[in-house]
Amino acid sequence: MALQEELEKQGNFLFVYRGHLPIIIFAIGAVVLYFTRAESLPFLNEAQDNLLDYSAFIISLLGLFIRAYTVGRAAPNTSGRNTTEGQVADDVNTTGIYSIVRHPLYVGNFFMWLGVAMLTQNFWFLVAYIFLYWVYYERIMFAEEQFLRRKFGEKYVLWASQTPAFIPCFKKWKSNALPFNLKKAVRQEKTGFFLLTVVMYFLNLLGQFAEKYQINYLNTWAIVAILGVGSYLIIKFLQKATNLLAD
Repeated sequence: MALQEELEKQGNFLFVYRGHLPIIIFAIGAVVLYFTRAESLPFLNEAQDNLLDYSAFIISLLGLFIRAYTVGRAAPNTSGRNTTEGQVADDVNTTGIYSIVRHPLYVGNFFMWLGVAMLTQNFWFLVAYIFLYWVYYERIMFAEEQFLRRKFGEKYVLWASQTPAFIPCFKKWKSNALPFNLKKAVRQEKTGFFLLTVVMYFLNLLGQFAEKYQINYLNTWAIVAILGVGSYLIIKFLQKATNLLAD
């Protein structure tokens, strides 16, 4: 099998299971944090340590914001969470955030889980995360682009030739063709916020135990986790019992 076909095959496989990468990052990160947190950045005092953790959370929220903004502005049946169905696209998004980068959802994913990786305070784990993300998503992006090239032909090729794949070029910005769909963004990204807050809380508890063999369950991260769980349950209830979030 030629390299091009092999990369596309790998990308299609990884696309279906792309939701597993955060689990891998979380699992490895938890192990790294537990065994190295006590020795990581020992020159930081408690206030600086907390500031680093809060900065990591802000970076993760930035990634979630990028995802929510992308989903809320995307055309129907594009930029979705489809997995078992494989690639789905009824159109090529070319305006708004898609005018400055071809894969904004994956940019968002990168920052979401970069924040989680930062909680380990382990430089080499951060390097490993970036490398793993690059190898994993490079193949997914390649497979997606092959699919879009075959389906949309010249329309896709022209847009792709003018738009960077992963690092945004802000000077290429074009106004959005569609209004922001808040309901769609909330529906699709509720799980991301929920998981992010719970993961952050768990890693904070694990870090406390690794450093002091003591755990303070009622802290700032507990409030954040409660907000994440509460918002998820409220949104799920509104989806099932009302039409408030229906298009």
